[in-house]
Parts: sequence; structure tokens; C-alpha cells
Amino acid sequence: MTTLSESEKQNYINQLFEFLRLPSISADSRYNKSMEKTAEWLSNQLKKSGCDSTKIYSTNGHPIVYGEKIIDNAAPTILVYGHYDVQPPDPIELWTNPPFEPIIKKTKVHPNGAIFARGACDDKGQVFMHLKAFEQLIKKNKLNCNVKFMIEGEEEVGSENLETFLKDNIDELNADVILISDTGLSNLNNPTLTVGLRGLSYMELKVTGPNRDLHSGTYGGTLANPINILSDIISSLIDSMGKITIPGFYDDVIEIEKSNREIIEHKSKFDEEKFMDSLGLEETKGEFGYTTLERKSIRPTLDVNGIWGGYIGEGSKTVIPSEAYAKISMRLVPNQDWKKVSKLFTEHINNIAPKSVKVEVSTHHGGNPYVTPENFEGYISAINAYKDSFGKDPIPQKDGGSIPIVPMFESILGIKTVLMGFGLDSDAIHSPNENFGLDNFFIGIETIQNFYKHFGN
Repeated sequence: MTTLSESEKQNYINQLFEFLRLPSISADSRYNKSMEKTAEWLSNQLKKSGCDSTKIYSTNGHPIVYGEKIIDNAAPTILVYGHYDVQPPDPIELWTNPPFEPIIKKTKVHPNGAIFARGACDDKGQVFMHLKAFEQLIKKNKLNCNVKFMIEGEEEVGSENLETFLKDNIDELNADVILISDTGLSNLNNPTLTVGLRGLSYMELKVTGPNRDLHSGTYGGTLANPINILSDIISSLIDSMGKITIPGFYDDVIEIEKSNREIIEHKSKFDEEKFMDSLGLEETKGEFGYTTLERKSIRPTLDVNGIWGGYIGEGSKTVIPSEAYAKISMRLVPNQDWKKVSKLFTEHINNIAPKSVKVEVSTHHGGNPYVTPENFEGYISAINAYKDSFGKDPIPQKDGGSIPIVPMFESILGIKTVLMGFGLDSDAIHSPNENFGLDNFFIGIETIQNFYKHFGN
């Protein structure tokens, strides 16, 4: 499955471990120095891999690392995008190893071993595949495309400064295709190619009741409890059939004919039993009339990502809290606009909020859905690359996740994106014990090289 020697494999693992040991947590200002150190490390790695020039761009947030190698102005150009920032590792106590001390363990899913560390799959491991594929092509004297790397440090916090960077550097970022590995495969036996991403609208609710926390014995039953009200609001957002109740939410959703859905389901070879087993579940739940695969890919969703308020310390404290909070994400499908959905959400919450409390709605960030066109040369090259590596055509699949910057790339740079991810659903990205299979890592390096081969010809 790979042409890498055993010594090359071990060397690449050691280098990736260096990368993973750097706690590049973009959401926590305590790690700002570590973010800078990670950007410097990555810039040096780009040089070592073969870039002729590199640059670290300062932003109003965390740095963006850029590198390039131009072999021929007449040759096609590939712009590789990735991110070096990672999610916070919390809750720490659920990790089997310290999150920034990578180890290799064999698992049922990865019998040949997987790297366990925060960022192993999302996105350091997958970014590193591109550096090593690029390095291999130079080593073999087979690099047939110009290459540009743009690796940011704010993807996990909404890429707030990326739009400005793109607009300020349009000429430097000019390319024929954008290549991203921040998605996944169904499995190594039946590879999938991500051809679409859901959009995202990320919101926050704040419910305020009395002007201070109150004694629940003295005041209980006389006023609205912000946590109770917040719970009522949240529970009303999805009905008993799994439908989102926000007026106008589905107005722009394009329905896919059931016959086409059945074809996709058959080709995907999605195993619901394995899906449930990997999550420790006995049954699934979601929108009525759709399968689990459809719910996680082609249907919009609404989920509470966090909820807090009141006393959560050890023992008891009988209070009615003054405030309660929740963070809510909505995943969107093609033709939905995240700003429109965010507005609909805000209007709906304001309409249903009782006068007994004050409710504030704020928008954190979002992005629109994206679909890669099948007649695009990048798409065709990706199909052929997977076929070379896996011995079979990949199954085109829409991914349930969101990469909000992908439609931004097309609108600002005018460049289409190919999504070549190699993670698995079981890799626990954003969760404790995130991991990335060694087989996935190495075949990713091989498949990326095959993409260059086809795209450059």
C-alpha cells in the first residue's frame, strides 16, 4: 500500500511526534507562546521538506505559515491548506495518556497501531502527510506541480483572520486547486472521497433572571429559574419527529429523491451496528424518515454543545441561579445560508422567550456548505489517486462536518477545493483519546503523491 521504507516510516513518526508535543491550543490565550513556537516549527519543517521560501504572517490572532516551491510558471499549482491549532484536550481525566505526549497503541480498528494525541488526526497528522508527500516527490524527482502551503492557527476558533489574509494576498495564493486533508474515510477497505461539507451556524444563549443568585427555599416557586427556562427553550427546538422547529429553517433545503438516497446508502456500505458499537450505543436517534448515514451527511441538524449555570461544585448549594448559558451549533446543507439561518434562530428565540427572563442571543461564527463539482479536474485527479492507492474507485460522500473557509476560498480566490481526508469516525477528533491510524497516515502520504501525478499531467 505504500512505497515508504521502514526507516522513512519511523523517521516520519518521530517528526510527527515533535509536532504533536507542541500544545497549540488556539482557544486558550495561555498557549499564545506555544502557538508561535508551533508556527516556527512548522515553517522550519516546510524548509526541510523542500520549500524554496517560507514566511510566517502575523495576524490579529495567531500566525499563518506559508511556504512554496515553484518549479515552472507554466506548470499547474496546488495550494495546500491545513491548520496547526488543536482543540482543548478537556476533559483531561478521560485521556489514557497525556494529550500532548503521543504514544502508539494497537486497537481493534487500527491493528497495526494508531498515534494517540491531541491533533493526531485533526489536523496535525493530516497536515504532516502533505509535507512528507511533497518531500517524497522531490526526493524521487517526480514533483510535477508548483506547490504552495497555507497553514493557519485559528481553524478551531472560526478562522477569524483568514478572510483578511486571503484578500491581502490574492496574487501570492493564486493556484489551480486547493487541496485539504481535514476530513475522513469510511474505512481502508472501502475508501470514500468527500465531495461535500455541511455549513455551520454557531450560536450562544444567555438567560438572565433575578439580579443575583437566590435561596431556593425563600424564593423557589415565585420567579422563573433561568436554567429551567433555558431547558424549556432548548427542548422546544426539536420536535418528537426530530424536526427543527425554527420557522423557515427548511425553506432552502434541497430534498434528495429517495431512490438516489438508496443508491448512496448501498454504495457506502455503511454499517450501523459498527457505528453504534464504536460509540457504545444500543440505538440511534434523529430525524424521522432518514437513515443514520443520511442524518450525519445530507440533513441539517441542531445540537447543544454546552450548557451551564448555577452551582456545580461538590456537595449541595440550594440556589436559584441568576444566569444560565448554552452554546448551540446548527449544521447546514447545500443551499442554506448560515447568516440567514443565524437570523432565523435569533428571531425565533426572541419570539418564544418568556417575559419572566431576559434572553440574549449572540452569533459566534459560521460558514456555508460546499460541494466539489464532478467535472472539475481536481475531482477527477483525486478519484484516480485513490484508485491507484486502494485498488478501487472511492465512493463519493458528503461529510457531516464543516470547514467554513472552503466556500470562502472559492468566493475570494476563485479556486475550487478537493477534500482528501484519511481519518476515521472512530478517531475521536475533538474528544479525549484522539488518534490517527498509522496505516491511514502512510496511505495518505501515498495517495497525495498520486494526486500530484494525475493533476500535473
